[in-house]
Amino acid sequence: MADLEKKAKEAFIDDHFELAVDLYTQAISLNPTNPDLFADRAQANIKLNNFTEAVADASRAIALDASLAKAFLRKGIACMKLEEYQTAKAALEAGASLAPGESRFTNLIKECDECIAEETGGLKNHAADAPVNTVSIKDVEPEDTSSQAPMVIPSKPKYRHEFYQKPEEVVVSIFAKGVQASWISVDFGEQILSVRIEVPGEDGYHFQPRLFGKIIPDKCKYNILSTKVEFRLAKAEQGLHWASLEYNKETAVVQRIAVSSEIVQKPTYSSSKPKRVDWDKIEAQVKKEEKEEKLDGDAALNKFFREIYQDADEDTRRAMKKSFVESNGTVLSTNWKEVGTKKVEGSPPDGMEMRKWEY
Repeated sequence: MADLEKKAKEAFIDDHFELAVDLYTQAISLNPTNPDLFADRAQANIKLNNFTEAVADASRAIALDASLAKAFLRKGIACMKLEEYQTAKAALEAGASLAPGESRFTNLIKECDECIAEETGGLKNHAADAPVNTVSIKDVEPEDTSSQAPMVIPSKPKYRHEFYQKPEEVVVSIFAKGVQASWISVDFGEQILSVRIEVPGEDGYHFQPRLFGKIIPDKCKYNILSTKVEFRLAKAEQGLHWASLEYNKETAVVQRIAVSSEIVQKPTYSSSKPKRVDWDKIEAQVKKEEKEEKLDGDAALNKFFREIYQDADEDTRRAMKKSFVESNGTVLSTNWKEVGTKKVEGSPPDGMEMRKWEY
């Protein structure tokens, strides 16, 4: 094990961070209770931008030795990179108490305070687009460059998990039968759920996603049931729909649907079903207006189509466009299920076919 640790340190010094992670992982498999190995692997993961893995390893090191200052430092750095400023500050303050006068802790705590002030002051820039930290990793590395660390994630998850959400919370279930309270450790971060299950005599299970949105750690809780462990995550922004459980750049870009001012002016409905359109009523109304305005046939017909299109839902609009274009202007259908899967053939030129559908 000592030989693996030495090689891992050498690999880190030579900037071979992936190799360092691999060697530390091998060393951990031989000595899973050594906190320094986890703390050192965390630093290698930070170099690889594997920040959630770094948080997990630093947290594991702290669980094994709560007096290890470098583990708190690395957890703080990784959390700052994830914009988990409150969690980072708590870790850095704990580390500072173990290493009084250490300037790295003082500087990073100050930066955390500034970032927290910006967030609470209404900073609108998305976390993925904003710089996290003005202190470089080189500035905050310990003198001992042999301090690094990744995290243990089984390639094939031991337990299945799923989630559902409400406007105010996300409920995550990990289906692990017969888990005892002493086997499980849970940590709620601002945007991280960290779960570790250590069943005696079996390989450990670790689940730590970076969540789609931020949560309120103090309001989160979990229950151990006979067939599963259920976690209730309080959303920091109630009403925000999570497109997935885990954060990724693609789903995080659009968190809310942009609503135009034109649509805002329309009335909203309590039912989630689309509004039922009375086509006969609309047609009668248009005919009345057509008569009063004395429009010619084409102008009246165009007005009628505009009226239908304006009040239609998205599928109806798509159906109208597709049918009109593909039929060369001889068919207008409002049924997307009918026209969406096939090409719309044109009707005889003696008149336009108008298909009326209700939902």
